[in-house]
Amino acid sequence: MAVFDDTNLWEDKLLLYPHQINWKNNLPVPTKAEPERVDIAQEEPLRQECRHFLDCMKNGTQPITDGHEGLKVLKILNASQASLNDNGRIIKLGPDSDTDLDAQATYTAASAINTTRRAEAQGAFVHPSAIVDDNVKIGRGTKIWHFSHMLSNSKIDENCNIGQNVVIGPDVDIGKGCKIQNNVSVYKGITLENGVFCGPSMVFTNIYNPRAEIGKMDQVRPTLVKKGATIGANATIVCGITLGRYCFIGAGAVVNKNIPDFALVVGNPAKQIGWACECGERLPDDLECLACEKKYEKGSDGLVIVL
Repeated sequence: MAVFDDTNLWEDKLLLYPHQINWKNNLPVPTKAEPERVDIAQEEPLRQECRHFLDCMKNGTQPITDGHEGLKVLKILNASQASLNDNGRIIKLGPDSDTDLDAQATYTAASAINTTRRAEAQGAFVHPSAIVDDNVKIGRGTKIWHFSHMLSNSKIDENCNIGQNVVIGPDVDIGKGCKIQNNVSVYKGITLENGVFCGPSMVFTNIYNPRAEIGKMDQVRPTLVKKGATIGANATIVCGITLGRYCFIGAGAVVNKNIPDFALVVGNPAKQIGWACECGERLPDDLECLACEKKYEKGSDGLVIVL
């Protein structure tokens, strides 16, 4: 990535950042690098351009950039604006492969810019590589990271953190302050209340007995994840159940039934092995947290905070 800043001193005006994207465990991982200074003789750019133009006129040589290239740049800029004005529609620039590639690059750039603009208008951050469909509401302070896709008619409330390679929607509600880690798909029928944590690569389902050759979206079973619940990495949540408030699902667990408030469950199928405090620590037998000193008692739907 080359960055030009005309307000810096000459030696820092043009910096080259040799960033890389490396693949680890089938995932793209960005590696940021320190900038390198580009050694360029200090001269007035406009004077150099004029000198080059005069040399070409005098010697009859081909300029570094000519009118044909300038025309191509103008076509790309016009196509970019047209694409932005039409919700990222692909604009074809010509019959040859080069211009088609230019059009596709223009479409991709325009879509990224359009997504970013919409997010910024809502006070959120969306990485340029992410895709946000129409009619998606993103709350202020929410961040959506690399290669994620927000499908139409979904709502993501304030101050959420949506990790890399996450798919949300369509028609999904995400509450305030949720954290959804890398490689999670939140399908139609799933509802996350405020403060839900979804660990890396955990799995939701929404059809109980799917078949690739038979459409069954009319058989979606809703799943509700209540406030403050934690779902560990690689856990699987079978559809049609409710996870109680501040329950704690251990890594790799397979959950196929309702989970009480504050319950701690592990295994396949998941079984309750104890209780978890609101702060995330496991509760001792007397149900008084050793970390935050909250006290609990058993209620009809799990534990209830009493102090």
